[in-house]
Amino acid sequence: MEPHDFNSHEMIQRMRWALLITFAFALVEAAGGWWSGSLALLSDAGHMLSDCITLGLTVFASWVAKRPPTRRLSYGLLRAEIIAALLNGLIMLLVILFIVVEAVARLRQPQPVAGAAVMAIAAAGLVVNIFVALLLSRGERTLNSRAALLHVIGDLLGSIAALIAGAVIYFTGWLPVDPILSLAVAGLILFSTLSLLREALHVLMEGVPPNLQMESVGQQIAGIAGVRSVHDLHIWTLASGRIALSAHLEVHDLNVWPKILEATQIMLHQQFDIDHVTLQPEVQREQRYAGSIRIYPK
Repeated sequence: MEPHDFNSHEMIQRMRWALLITFAFALVEAAGGWWSGSLALLSDAGHMLSDCITLGLTVFASWVAKRPPTRRLSYGLLRAEIIAALLNGLIMLLVILFIVVEAVARLRQPQPVAGAAVMAIAAAGLVVNIFVALLLSRGERTLNSRAALLHVIGDLLGSIAALIAGAVIYFTGWLPVDPILSLAVAGLILFSTLSLLREALHVLMEGVPPNLQMESVGQQIAGIAGVRSVHDLHIWTLASGRIALSAHLEVHDLNVWPKILEATQIMLHQQFDIDHVTLQPEVQREQRYAGSIRIYPK
């Protein structure tokens, strides 16, 4: 078994355990939030239940992404992980909206909260969320696993907010702290969620990976001995950790193309970690290439 496959299998197992643990405690926290009257606990429980959906989607997408290519899907289902990450981000937006609406209603009309019970349940939730976060932070890091980890970190922040809210209410009786901290956590989660959504959409739009500069990659290719220029260069992400590249290379002599091809593939792997490469050789010509960037060696 390849190391990559082992890491993927190990990550799926971690996500399954995280799903079971999160679901069990979400039920406990929901019951505690309803009994104590704490919005912070209820919103955190709702967030944890959404995490169960997230983790379920993540596990399913990770499994589906391993399916072999077909005649209709030549890349297989690699993008399933990216779609799952996008769906997870959208679910997070719904959770954030729910928290904000409920928090505003609580600010207008504060409701009694059992501070001691909130502290006890939130403290237990904090321990659970730290354990789950550590579980998911190890192993392979894909956009999909990062989406799942984002949900869990949101839960962790929610538990901290609920713990602080319970302590403030228990010692001072100041009820607005519960919805105020819920809004603060919602704001923090929103920032990370929007970042995740932007990245997922960038992948689906086949944008150049953020860690690469197309001009730099093109210059390196154009600098290969025997290459005159590069055009129709495209770089995109197939799935997390898998980058593809295609380009037309204008060469001086087609007889040396095998050497140029090998040298280009080795350079792209070593310098940019690009392994899925499609290159088309062309004999030197003077025509213009409309709609594409043409790169010459420096």
